[in-house]
Amino acid sequence: MTTARLTEWKTQSAAIARLAGPLVINNLAVAGMGFADAVMAGRLGAKTLAAVAVGSSTWFLAFTVGLGILMAISPIAAQLHGAGRRRKIGRYTRQGLYFALALGIPLIYAGQYAVEPALTAIGIDPGFRDLTVGYTKAILFGAPGMFMFLALRFTTEGIGHTRPIMYSSIFALACNVFLNWVFMYGNLGVPAMGARGCGIASAISMWLVMIALAGYVVVSPRYRELGIFSRFAPPRPGVLREIVVLGIPIAVTITAEAGLFNAVSILVGTLGATITAAHQIALNFAATLFMVPLGLSSAATIQVGQLIGAEDYERARIAGAAGIGLCGSFMTASAVFLLVFRDAVVSLYTDDPAVLGIALSLLAMVTIFQIADGVQIGAAAVLRGYKDTRYAMVINVFAYWVIAFPFAYMAAKVWRSPPNTIWASFVVGLTIAATLLTWRFVRLSRVRG
Repeated sequence: MTTARLTEWKTQSAAIARLAGPLVINNLAVAGMGFADAVMAGRLGAKTLAAVAVGSSTWFLAFTVGLGILMAISPIAAQLHGAGRRRKIGRYTRQGLYFALALGIPLIYAGQYAVEPALTAIGIDPGFRDLTVGYTKAILFGAPGMFMFLALRFTTEGIGHTRPIMYSSIFALACNVFLNWVFMYGNLGVPAMGARGCGIASAISMWLVMIALAGYVVVSPRYRELGIFSRFAPPRPGVLREIVVLGIPIAVTITAEAGLFNAVSILVGTLGATITAAHQIALNFAATLFMVPLGLSSAATIQVGQLIGAEDYERARIAGAAGIGLCGSFMTASAVFLLVFRDAVVSLYTDDPAVLGIALSLLAMVTIFQIADGVQIGAAAVLRGYKDTRYAMVINVFAYWVIAFPFAYMAAKVWRSPPNTIWASFVVGLTIAATLLTWRFVRLSRVRG
């Protein structure tokens, strides 16, 4: 690497880190909600923790569809911002809000009728199935609010103004913990509702975070030029189509990965409350660590997208490489941390000896797959900055559902293997995805450069 390239690498790394700071805190706040749910549910017993684990995994499968499609707003806004065409950004936000309602409202009604039959058909342990149904039905009432928040979030993310996302999510975390205390444990005159109360608290928090960010967008002069709420505009099929065409491959890409983790969670849910609780502990902590490279990767999308919009392809290539490197480096450091402190981590969640032993073995698997996880999330995000989403979709579907999930299913249902063997599917899938996504970025950036 020449001196000029090394200097540019440092410049782009610093720019990504500045953008990522608030996004990492936002992601940690979001993960903090899941962490708080797990810890507070764990204090009510293994069955409640297992119900929240399976219920949140069920909800997350639906959530990632909306997340992926609305994520298309981020590279669209970033490229328009980089090209100096900021006024056009508002139309995509408005149409994103329409899409959020069109997806979220039917989810509420579908969930009330589909959740129980689906969990029964899957074979979720009857010992905590009713608790899982109550949690899932409750949390779905927050779907429209969460999807509207995402439309606003990806707009403000795309223009590189990331602090409001951080503040609104910190606010939501505080609300979530307080409302868990009220509804789960029964305080302030409210009856204790356990797992269902956790779902209610999460749903209310989703609406509150949307209201907080929308209020900021309305009053801040930074968004005035975008004209998001300056006028009423009916649904515009052309703009909606552009969002959906770019967003569906993103949705499939992230759903393929998140869907693998959540499908394995549901699969593990058929093996009993103790194994499910241990699985949730390991997965919850791994997801918490993952919030840092997730924030870095989002910042890489913004930086690359803005440089592509400005037609500065060489710097975009360096920014992409820097983003992937930052994500992989953090996950290497976190793997070392887990090797040293995993006993202390598990003790935060539970003192049940049976759960402790299984969770420790699963955290050992986390240390193995983390580096590949960081590289693949960074590479996929950089490709989004290029608006190159279809190859990532094909790669993730192949890695996670052609290779990894069949392995997990065979380990759980045919071989009757221990949980850490089931988790080996994550190692295989993430390694394949990281390799192929990085290869795609290298090829694409050379052509565009």
